[in-house]
Amino acid sequence: MLFNSLEFLIYFPIVTLLYFLIPHKVRYLWLLGASYYFYMCWNPQYALLMAASTFFTWLGGAVISATSRPAARKAAVWLNFTVNLLILFFFKYFWFTVDNINAVLTFFNSSPISPKFDVVLPVGISFYTFQALGYTVDVYRGDVKHEKNLLRYALFVSFFPQLVAGPIERSKNLIHQLYEKHRFDYDRAASGLLLMLWGFFQKLVIADRAALLVDNVYSNVGSYFGFHFAAATILFAFQIYCDFASYTAIARGAARVMGFELMENFHAPYLSKSIGEFWSRWHISLSGWFRDYLYIPLGGNRRGKLRKYFNTLLVFLASGLWHGASWNYVIWGFLHGVYRILEDSSKNLRSKISRLFNVNRSKPYYPVFQITLTFIVVCLSWIFFRAENIWDAGFILRKIFLDFRPYLLFGGGLVEMGLSAADLGLLFAAIAVLIFADILKYRNIGANSVILNMNIIMRFALILALLFATLVFGIYGAGYTASQFIYFQF
Repeated sequence: MLFNSLEFLIYFPIVTLLYFLIPHKVRYLWLLGASYYFYMCWNPQYALLMAASTFFTWLGGAVISATSRPAARKAAVWLNFTVNLLILFFFKYFWFTVDNINAVLTFFNSSPISPKFDVVLPVGISFYTFQALGYTVDVYRGDVKHEKNLLRYALFVSFFPQLVAGPIERSKNLIHQLYEKHRFDYDRAASGLLLMLWGFFQKLVIADRAALLVDNVYSNVGSYFGFHFAAATILFAFQIYCDFASYTAIARGAARVMGFELMENFHAPYLSKSIGEFWSRWHISLSGWFRDYLYIPLGGNRRGKLRKYFNTLLVFLASGLWHGASWNYVIWGFLHGVYRILEDSSKNLRSKISRLFNVNRSKPYYPVFQITLTFIVVCLSWIFFRAENIWDAGFILRKIFLDFRPYLLFGGGLVEMGLSAADLGLLFAAIAVLIFADILKYRNIGANSVILNMNIIMRFALILALLFATLVFGIYGAGYTASQFIYFQF
């Protein structure tokens, strides 16, 4: 079931209404059933896979909690990780592995292998697997107690707002909320619904409109020049941001209406002044997961600079592979790892250059320069993320650097890419609204609270304007199939 579907607009009010009507002690069972129904709308049989992962990690937590023997506790953690990652590997990386084996066999003039069965990637498997494994480590470290109620733990893993595309919640943040008695609160519900509305605006007005242009250009790489690819890549940066952030906004808003508070997953990432800051603001739940459950256990920055840089590169490679079974994603992760290492290792050199040329870092232009440079290098890496394959990515980069043709900006080049002049103008206006909202967020000014604290006339005028923009300018309706969120495939 998609958030941007008619089914969800019927499903969510029913689930929420009954949640507040039924007795508190059985509400978690209602949410558990509703969450499994939500997931089974895609493919019912894969709910069994999620249930198996849930039971195995819950059992692992029980073993860890029941014994004080370090060897047994470590064995339970390793067994949990091994089993769950093998399941993830099979469903997500089986064909990737087969394709690479066949490439090697072909190189040596051997017959390729051809499995007689098909493997379909279950929706959201990377998200719920990482959430369940995080619980296992949290119990091992003593950050949370083992959840003795299997069904309540199953709700933690499958909670429908964030089940399919995050945020990847921490057990210490969400499990205790499953015990709290939530009463309907008007202000909280209004805040949640406004957050959901903002998510729909990001998805329907910005992400899905930008997708029409981006998909057209990236699917016809032989028909465009460097200027077109640069423009399409910048718009893809906003497309993927709004697509993913919209899911998180709708998820957080839906949870808030029912009384649950999920973690923030994006915090104005394109206003970052460095790659390090970018990753503290982009997909925060995944970045934090890799930091706490991979980077720090590997030694973090405690074993010298070389080991620190090795750990950094390994984490970013793992992040790239997590995003998809393709060398494109591995290269994307590798690039960000290299960016981060170069950024960290060049601190002293950059300071010396600034002093040599008398660069005044306190001037307003300097942070603007930092933000622009960070955005550019992030966009260059997005090319590998979006391109159909690494050969297309290489072709696009060559076009950008060797055949740019900037005069196309003044010769109608933008309207040759898949959107009319009116749609382009609307898209740019919507992106301007997004940037304004992110500037407020970057300064820790919550647009949501600002709107809700306005007088009633201004408040309803702004909410109606946002609703009007979403309904009138959103990409949906007759002849349109609700667009799947990009991160569903991860």
